[in-house]
Amino acid sequence: MMYSVVDIAGINRLSERILSNAAAAIAGMARANASFQPSVDIKPLVGATMFGVTTPCVTEARKRMEEHGYEVLVFHATGTGGQSMETLVNGGFLSGVLDITTTELADELVGGVLSAGPDRLEAAGKKGVPQVVSLGALDMVNFGPMETVPEKFRHRNLYKHNPTVTLMRTTPEECAQLGKIIAQKLNMATGPVSLFIPLKGFSMIDIEGQPFYDPVADRMLIDNLTRELNDTVEVRELDMDINDPRFAHAMADRLLEYIEARSSHPSNPGGSR
Repeated sequence: MMYSVVDIAGINRLSERILSNAAAAIAGMARANASFQPSVDIKPLVGATMFGVTTPCVTEARKRMEEHGYEVLVFHATGTGGQSMETLVNGGFLSGVLDITTTELADELVGGVLSAGPDRLEAAGKKGVPQVVSLGALDMVNFGPMETVPEKFRHRNLYKHNPTVTLMRTTPEECAQLGKIIAQKLNMATGPVSLFIPLKGFSMIDIEGQPFYDPVADRMLIDNLTRELNDTVEVRELDMDINDPRFAHAMADRLLEYIEARSSHPSNPGGSR
């Protein structure tokens, strides 16, 4: 769209210039699209989910994948981000998924504003696409400005991330439910899947000394999740927080192993717990 500046009520010297510019822009876009040629060096695509509080982890994992010749599409886990990634999975565009930031599940459960819907975390499993999953930002539910937080949540642990984003800490009870939900979704996977658990925190503000540090809630999620998982899901618990570079490298390396094994042995069923 192009702003007309003046009302379209006949042609004058100003509207004539603006409409001419709009026509030239359309013609230029049409020519550019017709002449576009995809890169000869087509790299395998991998999807990764990120939030501000998991950015260091995703950045390190992305670099690791790129070092091995992969192109990483990073999706901001704001509801539409998770949906977009899973649409590409369903379309057959992705060779693997680094689902580091599964926070949208918390919004779906509790009623936050960044839900990706009830089917989030299911596409890769149904398609048999290799996936390495973690618990990024499950310590929080998202709302808009502080004044938009529903009254029933005003007594909760709230954190003003910025003027337009308010975060709410998930409770032990909610975390227990999230653990069961994630287990049900991962258990449905028809392809290789690993779950990486950061024992020292799910986000930047879920580590010791930060406002969402709550080891009891985190443990409720972990215990309920691991208890409900099938043996077909590989589980790796690492004694570090999610943004530790070693955690990111471990996740990326496992996905690389899955994808490369599948390339060599298409019938490979994936990892074991």
